[in-house]
Amino acid sequence: MTPFDHDLERGLRNRRSVLGDAWVDRSLSKANAFNADFQAFINRYAWHEVWGRPGLDHRTRRTIVLAITLALGRWEEFELHVRAALSGGDEASRLTVDEIKEVLIQSAIYAGVPAANTGHALALAILRELGEAPEHAQLHAGLAPALQPAAVPEIAHPGVGRSHFTPTAPALHFTVRGVPLGQAAHPDATRTFVLCHGLGTDHMVWDALANALVAAWPGARVVCCDLRGHGLSDAPTSACTLADLVADAHHLLDALGAPADTGTATASGPITWIGHGLGGTIGQALAAQSPCRLAALVLAHTPASTTPASLTPLTALTRDGAATDAATREAQADAVMAHWFSEDFRQTQAATVARWRRRLLSAPLSGLALHPVAVAATQTQPTTALTAPLPTLVITGALDTDAPPTEARQHLLRHPGAALVLLPDAGHLGMLEQPTLFQASVLPWLASLAQP
Repeated sequence: MTPFDHDLERGLRNRRSVLGDAWVDRSLSKANAFNADFQAFINRYAWHEVWGRPGLDHRTRRTIVLAITLALGRWEEFELHVRAALSGGDEASRLTVDEIKEVLIQSAIYAGVPAANTGHALALAILRELGEAPEHAQLHAGLAPALQPAAVPEIAHPGVGRSHFTPTAPALHFTVRGVPLGQAAHPDATRTFVLCHGLGTDHMVWDALANALVAAWPGARVVCCDLRGHGLSDAPTSACTLADLVADAHHLLDALGAPADTGTATASGPITWIGHGLGGTIGQALAAQSPCRLAALVLAHTPASTTPASLTPLTALTRDGAATDAATREAQADAVMAHWFSEDFRQTQAATVARWRRRLLSAPLSGLALHPVAVAATQTQPTTALTAPLPTLVITGALDTDAPPTEARQHLLRHPGAALVLLPDAGHLGMLEQPTLFQASVLPWLASLAQP
């Protein structure tokens, strides 16, 4: 047997990586005949067997330890790991001040406000000790980049955004992440993304992509809108046409301070329109009518010519509304889900499907509400030629029955030079079925565009 204890040595390596050499050296120097076995036990089983497992990185394990020690009131360990997370061990595995703050806020819900109060007090004392407390703002410029405050300005909720309404009738609801409305964008990333959903969903369909866009472009503005009759937007009070929906889009861009046909630059930055289904159709018409208003276009699961297959049950559902018996409405909703999501996804992700089914059935279905928009969606797709090529990305699912790959390729004829992405095994809502792959298709393409 070799006297070299690999488990012990690997445990010590991990311990030093997380806590730093100085703390580990102090701890080992206190070893004696009474506690030496315990020290060896901790190094082998905690720091090698657990911290050495490949399933989670050290940053994630730091977060877990902070939450558990706070919840259990193990304050000595909590202080140790807060200090180490900010300044000890491997710099790549450290946590930012904002990340520790989020652990404390999350813990308040699950461990109780009193525990979080104590955690805040202890953490703030450590921040003062390290010169990173709020009153040490003058020192922040000298901190490591990982400890700098987030570049994204304060908004209502970073994962939701701040709600606004257009001053027009019908009033359209939209959320803003990133740079708040009315403020100039960050000088290094002056761009605005407008995300428009398809028929029967709402702005929530874009949550994952919107948050990813803010993370990728902290100085940009990310806008998610609700079409009339959807989400929190006003329902139409009379029949509407595709032209009305495009006019709504113009009103939205006006509210954002986006450039009009004059081409005058504004604080909103160039507009990238990302549309799903009907939202993509609106974006195409907008680009054809007012090319100066858009800088790029993403058409996600957007029909090119034919009427989407899901419109038949969806139009029937919205036309009949409350007059339809419950069993028929349920069947119509099921038929819509069958077109929105692939069969495999419906089987394996039933909770997600059920959530969007509830979203559809909770819309104002009776009278003049969602139905006029459904009728407008059946109208002929816009065929007006673009006056100049517009950078365009076309995305659809290989199993999409509303915007099948054959129709996606028709978009390439209207948008010369457009890129095409087919999401394997995805239906009509690829951003929900395959969010990681969807984002991996959109973000690099956006990054490849010429910066403003």
